[in-house]
Amino acid sequence: MSRRSAGLVGVWAEVQRQQQRQREAEARQRREQERQARAHQRQLAQNQREYRQAEAGRRTAELDDRVASLQGLLAAGCRAPAFRAAALLRTEEVQAFDPGPLAWPVRMPDPAQYQPQGGWTAGRRAQAEAEARARFEHDWYAAQAAEAQRQQQLAAHRHEYEQRTGAHLSEVRRHNAGVTELTEGVRSGDPEAVVEYFSAVLYAATTWPEGFPRQVSAAYDPAARQLVLDWELPGYGVVPEAKSVRYMPTLDQDKETPRPVGQRRALYREVLAQSVLLAVHQLFAADESGALESVALNGVVDDHDPATGRQALICLATVMAPRGMFTGLHLEQVDPVSCLTEALRGQLSARPDQLAAVRPSRRPEDVRDRPVTRGGDEEPDLYDMDPIAFESLVADLFRAMGMEAVTTERSNDGGVDVDAVDPTPIRGGKIVVQVKRYRNTVPPTAVRDLYGTVQDVGANKGVLVTTSGFGPGSRTFAQGKPLELISGTELVDLLHRHGLRGRLGERGRPAARPEPAAREDYNVLGMSWSGDVALDVCALVCTGSRVLSDEHFVFFNNPATPDGSVRTVAAVPPDRAALRVAFDALPDRADRLVLVAAIDPEAAPHADLSGFTGAGIRLLDSAMTELGRLDVSDGRPHETALVLGSFRRRAGGDWDFVVGGRGYPGGLAQLVRDHGIDVE
Repeated sequence: MSRRSAGLVGVWAEVQRQQQRQREAEARQRREQERQARAHQRQLAQNQREYRQAEAGRRTAELDDRVASLQGLLAAGCRAPAFRAAALLRTEEVQAFDPGPLAWPVRMPDPAQYQPQGGWTAGRRAQAEAEARARFEHDWYAAQAAEAQRQQQLAAHRHEYEQRTGAHLSEVRRHNAGVTELTEGVRSGDPEAVVEYFSAVLYAATTWPEGFPRQVSAAYDPAARQLVLDWELPGYGVVPEAKSVRYMPTLDQDKETPRPVGQRRALYREVLAQSVLLAVHQLFAADESGALESVALNGVVDDHDPATGRQALICLATVMAPRGMFTGLHLEQVDPVSCLTEALRGQLSARPDQLAAVRPSRRPEDVRDRPVTRGGDEEPDLYDMDPIAFESLVADLFRAMGMEAVTTERSNDGGVDVDAVDPTPIRGGKIVVQVKRYRNTVPPTAVRDLYGTVQDVGANKGVLVTTSGFGPGSRTFAQGKPLELISGTELVDLLHRHGLRGRLGERGRPAARPEPAAREDYNVLGMSWSGDVALDVCALVCTGSRVLSDEHFVFFNNPATPDGSVRTVAAVPPDRAALRVAFDALPDRADRLVLVAAIDPEAAPHADLSGFTGAGIRLLDSAMTELGRLDVSDGRPHETALVLGSFRRRAGGDWDFVVGGRGYPGGLAQLVRDHGIDVE
């Protein structure tokens, strides 16, 4: 199967599948919780015969329910609503502009409220009148200034609202135009549009039981108006091997009664026939424009070919169904096997449990060299995902984490991509989420904007989710604030942990930062100091006094430069912090490496650098042999960040160390801002 379809319906189908996966994951989690609870109960009452018998009866009932759902697969699927392209269209409704408190003008002072106080004599009375007039004028000018500020803020909020709603309407219209274009393509018989649409119909259907595959490979023959596809069927293991469970008190154990082989084989053949008929039914039911005159469907399983031992797609059922004949069937009343093999003259393997293949009437490869493939185990590439679908996936993730979440495309809440509520007492509350589908580092301005939104809407926390990463400027600004930054790799990990799927590019994760080329080409800078003050030791790769980029600021949230030439490493006593530097691998445009120390505001929020004394740097080679020792300045009271010194590149290419000493009362944020990193 060659490639996946792309487009609006394909993205929608992927989101639908992710939502179903989430529901299935939740169901599995509930079953696991129930199983654990039962295990605990069984441990407490394992000698109670009534409980063991009831447990055996429950397991038997589960087997019966599973078999009943397999036997009723076709009937249940036919009762489900048909796929309609109109359901993909979004409304252009937007929430009315709500300025909130800014809608109310500032109340002007009333002169009647400013009467003279006191004054028995003419002079005192004149003074009291002057004081009252002065108070009135002071309050009047203050009110005028407040009103001007209100009008300015109101205009800014209105401008932001108009921009936001304009962008939303543009996105909705662009999406709807794409849906219209696709449906027109299906109506006109465009092969690409037809295949994309009907592949999505099957892939996104929610009627298939948990564990059923969703792999489809399709091609469209416009001359015959025929859709030809391979549709993956479930394996033999879908039919339970056990028929019932019975508790044997004399042995104090459960005994499974196996399902007769003939009964299991017959049920499996029936499931295959139902799956083929249901897939054809879904295709014809979704064909609003009459693009399909017939459907040639091959039901395949992905297994080892008994003849060759190689993994292959083995055809176990095939049918070529004309539209007129198929739509005249009453599928809820038919015998699936008879309907497939007799009424439709299809083929069904006599021994599907042994992978006995049948010959397909027509394959997608007969119509097109490279048929379109959808489904399987391939995960969606988050970089290529539609922005709206990406926001929906993030909302699914928050729901999977136990929160209530909705995308703002549906709620139209201003300035936020996803609204979430954490029901956890004390630490929970309203969470605003912004989503950035970037390939490059998220700029600090985006983090500052999120913080402003958190304050404007009164949220408990703001979360910024991206497919890329964050620089030191963003991390430093977020420190100590109700903000959480989730990078692309962290997002993929969260998705996988909560039953959702997603990858970053072809390999699923960004390329790892390279190590220095050779072990001999780096040095270790080990730093030590007296006192109990908690410090973060950082490095900035600079040209002059300006850092090359946010990624060239190495600290606890950015442990290495992009080229790996500078990175944090574990300190070896007597050192308390350490950096590894490959001086020859530093960028050509870099002429200095600045070393700084700063108070850890979380560990010591009220501390300063007065306790930073007796400081020094050991210069070691890659074998951890000490080559020399460099003294640095002590810290001073009221300062929370300090430039320890800098290595500077000389004309001949050597590096000399220059002692620093400049302190910063504003901490690490002030220091890095002074070196060109955009942080507030």
